[in-house]
Amino acid sequence: MSPVLDEVTVPLPPARSVASTDGVSIASYDYGGAGRDVLFVHATGFHAGVWGPMSAELPEFHRVALDVRGHGQSSAPEHGMAWEGTARDVLATVDTFGLDRPIGVGHSMGGASLLLAEQARPGTFSLLWLFEPILIPAGLDLPGENPLAAGAARRRPDFPSKEEAFANFAHKPPLSALAEGCLAAYVEYGFEPLGDGPEGWVTLLCRPEVESETFRMGSRHHAFEHLDEVGCPVIVVRGGDDGTGPASFAPLVVDPLPDGRLEDHPDLGHFGPLEAPEIMAASVRSAARNHDLA
Repeated sequence: MSPVLDEVTVPLPPARSVASTDGVSIASYDYGGAGRDVLFVHATGFHAGVWGPMSAELPEFHRVALDVRGHGQSSAPEHGMAWEGTARDVLATVDTFGLDRPIGVGHSMGGASLLLAEQARPGTFSLLWLFEPILIPAGLDLPGENPLAAGAARRRPDFPSKEEAFANFAHKPPLSALAEGCLAAYVEYGFEPLGDGPEGWVTLLCRPEVESETFRMGSRHHAFEHLDEVGCPVIVVRGGDDGTGPASFAPLVVDPLPDGRLEDHPDLGHFGPLEAPEIMAASVRSAARNHDLA
């Protein structure tokens, strides 16, 4: 057994293949439970496995998670990583599992994907809980080059072992902020053997070019312009606001929503659901109870 797997507090269930659009096959995972359906959607560069610790804190719900296209065990489309495509991955998972107006739990890109899915098919979700969803307010001036896209393109994809990858991330921001179980899951389920490399070496499943393209497309969807069309309750959760980034945009996301609420957790960063899964799970539970969904 891999020493990294020893640190995974909640193993990833077996994958179920889901046919999405653009010839993409999505890997989805049923974490179990018999209550109201909850669907988890991860951030750019991550995968379903990182939701394990937070999912385990919500045993009263039926929890499902997916790897969006180009991430984890899911295939990538031939032409681009438009976030409308990740929204279709969400809807395909809802349909395949027969989820009944689930609660959508999304982080960053995953939050935007849930909003895009609800906008594309109103009434799909009973409640959306979104940690710092990436929605660029209209009229906001953006730099010519997306620094996150540029950084992802330069990301080191290969390591001599999963153990060395884990040690590297555990001592280097930003992933050093992750709870140990979430970081271990990121490594254990986010790498595969390097087929043409030295024995024992591993490589990222989400290729740097795919992660870079996903970041680049984050400013090219139109979820912000249609927030007033979202009928279900939406809880927008944010970490500390440093004046830049999605935490600073969060109030602007809430304002146009017909039934939106802002929730602050100033001690957390942008990886809040992976930094403090217990606290974030309690927030989801509270939101569900407040809307008579628990």
